[in-house]
Amino acid sequence: MAAPVVSSISPTQGPSVGGNTVTITGTGFTGAASVSFGSASASFTVVSATQITATAPAGTGSVSVTVTTPGGTSNSATYTYVAAPVVSSISPTQGPSVGGNTVTVTGTGFTGATSVLFGSVSASFTVVSATQITATAPPAPVAPVAVTVVTTGGTSNGVLYFYVPPPTVTSLSPAVGPATGGNTVTITGTNLTLTTAVHFGTAAATGLVIVSDNQIRVQAPSGSGTVAVTVTAPGGTSLPGVGSPYYTYVAAPVINALNPAQGPSSGGNGVTITGSNLGRAESVLIGGNEAPFVAVSDTELVAVSPGGSPGSVTVTVTTPGGVSSPASYQLVAGPSV
Repeated sequence: MAAPVVSSISPTQGPSVGGNTVTITGTGFTGAASVSFGSASASFTVVSATQITATAPAGTGSVSVTVTTPGGTSNSATYTYVAAPVVSSISPTQGPSVGGNTVTVTGTGFTGATSVLFGSVSASFTVVSATQITATAPPAPVAPVAVTVVTTGGTSNGVLYFYVPPPTVTSLSPAVGPATGGNTVTITGTNLTLTTAVHFGTAAATGLVIVSDNQIRVQAPSGSGTVAVTVTAPGGTSLPGVGSPYYTYVAAPVINALNPAQGPSSGGNGVTITGSNLGRAESVLIGGNEAPFVAVSDTELVAVSPGGSPGSVTVTVTTPGGVSSPASYQLVAGPSV
């Protein structure tokens, strides 16, 4: 009998642990007695006189694959054992449940990677080098999954990646404030523990304090009009349409005139305050004392003087927009002039 001839093998490489199926193509395979990978024998099946399927044994490096029949031992074909890839770390280790963020996978043996898996879901990826892969996280349920790399050497160990739900903003307190900013705003919502940024419209807030997973505090930036407040965390950015995440900037109140501009030191007389931005008045002080008041419109307040020592005192109006510049009011002894 003529000696068998090996013309090709497929695949030409596989994991060092063995176990993969290798198809050997050639001639003279009838009655094959053994298939060897180097010095190790492989289990095999003779499919035909021109084809054998063998299960690669464990091994390392490059070895010669040969077929032995009663006619002798064939020429050899080279089969290379490839070490399984190893994932040492991923960055970041968490991201939004909708996926789409870039995850850098660091480790060894990434050359020729055929897939990157987040749990059982394949991710699109780019092999940067033998030690680094960048992958785009696919969407997945909110749960940790193992990130693994698959090469001809096998499947790597897994490193956990956590899917995080997006934050939400349900309410703000206060929901109004001065155009100059700087006031403290408490934000209530969900999934706020990992907050990295807060924006009032397009302006970034400062002084972020994490109170709990449902509450944070920030210092409002300057602004104008009504804006949506959004929270950004590893789970993404909150949506303006959920809850009541709107904040209104209010201009500072202005006092233009007092009528009358004087009254008895015993108090009790009405004072009409005219100006602008008065409709949201929270307090009126006359001589440093709280005065009862009614906001008639955004340009007019009527306050009742609490009285005090005779002399000139200041009148101020406080709103969410701030405190007005003081106006002068004269307290006189006896009846009002």
